Amino acid sequence: MPDSRQLSGCRYCQKSMFAYLLAAILLISLSGFYLGRTQATTLRSQKKLNSLPQYHGYYIALWCGIPTISLILIWTALEPILLGNLVREHLESKSTGLSPSDYVIMTEEVRNLASGVALGTQDPLILETAEWMRSLQQSSQWSMVVITLVLAFIIIMYTRSKVAPGFKARHGVELIFNGFLFVSSTIAVLTTIGIVLSLIFETFRFFEIVPITEFLFGMKWYPQIAIRADQAAGAGAWGAIPVFSGTLLISFVAMMVAGPIGLMSAIYFSEYASPRMRGWAKPILEILAGIPTVVYGFFAALTLAPLVRDGGIAIGLDVEARSALAAGLVMGVMIIPFISSLSDDVITAVPQTLRDGSYAIGATKSETIRQVIIPAALPGIVGAFLLAISRAIGETMIVAMAAGLNANLTANPLENVTTVTVQIVVALIGDQEFDDPKTLSAFALGLVLFIITLILNVVALAIVKKYREKYD
Repeated sequence: MPDSRQLSGCRYCQKSMFAYLLAAILLISLSGFYLGRTQATTLRSQKKLNSLPQYHGYYIALWCGIPTISLILIWTALEPILLGNLVREHLESKSTGLSPSDYVIMTEEVRNLASGVALGTQDPLILETAEWMRSLQQSSQWSMVVITLVLAFIIIMYTRSKVAPGFKARHGVELIFNGFLFVSSTIAVLTTIGIVLSLIFETFRFFEIVPITEFLFGMKWYPQIAIRADQAAGAGAWGAIPVFSGTLLISFVAMMVAGPIGLMSAIYFSEYASPRMRGWAKPILEILAGIPTVVYGFFAALTLAPLVRDGGIAIGLDVEARSALAAGLVMGVMIIPFISSLSDDVITAVPQTLRDGSYAIGATKSETIRQVIIPAALPGIVGAFLLAISRAIGETMIVAMAAGLNANLTANPLENVTTVTVQIVVALIGDQEFDDPKTLSAFALGLVLFIITLILNVVALAIVKKYREKYD
């Protein structure tokens, strides 16, 4: 009877076989490319080809790689499902008197043991089934290897036979790339539709429990439910206005920091800085975008928040240990590169003829920037600000560490507040049921945030369209 130690290492072997098979397919496809190109080059010396030799090589390589890799991915996805059904049927035939949940638990134990996870179980039936499943996995893996390699060689032989002077290989390659682009765009669109539909579906489930008027117009956010009927203190409040007001407050503080600094930096780099200054100063500024947000959060919680509190106390203000001001200031520093880099690019892209025409009628450099360059680059600047606002609205770590988790309805940046994204994270962690109103509230918050972001995008597109027609 095999024990759990004899079954270890299977997962590593399966992953190694998968990696080696992919490497083999890539090598075979590369070989097909060279074979097709060499054969087409030979024909080119005798007759005029419809397509260049490299297109014949691309045609063979693509037709060899795409079907075989697709087969590997489909096989890998379906194998656990089919083997799990076989294991379940095997366990049901070998044992009786067990509930369906017991069979599910035994199936998972067999699956883990066959994958190399040593559970220490001594049940002979589980060990025997795990050994049987491991043999099935090995047979399946080797079958996949043989079928894939045979298919690859058959495709290479077939596509190589199509290399001829009149064969339109370039059209075939373009058709493959067009199909790939179509599939990619379809996946992106379907993913977006799926996300929106899931948000809508779960939000409707939430509104079946909590009235929509309470959620949209309530002034108190306390996402809890009573465990017992007599537990009055456990009754929750689902008014989302404090959550969204905290989001807007922190985003406003962040934009007050990032907007002027980012735009002025972009104007300086594009209009005033020398090429040498621009060459080393702009990359240093863009490093801010690569710093992890958790680092910003630690800096805000351990350094800036105490400084803001001590400074406020020094001038007689009541500043809490965690405040919207501290989180907004650090968040503003974080999103400066988004505004600076994008605005710099669009300002630099303004035609030099507009500048020359402004200088020719006697305008100064500052007047040219205010009256000509900024209006001409306004669509791109609006896009940069929109991206920065979206980044500020979606930030979680800095708010959780520097602003707190309390949903306070206040316009005072010296108090602690919370944001939509933080409350979504709080709602989705823990061991509560998925049908719990607290969990479902995350989808309602996400849907409202999605609608707000969509409105911002529509407004920004309207502004871009208006000024682009004017300055194009």
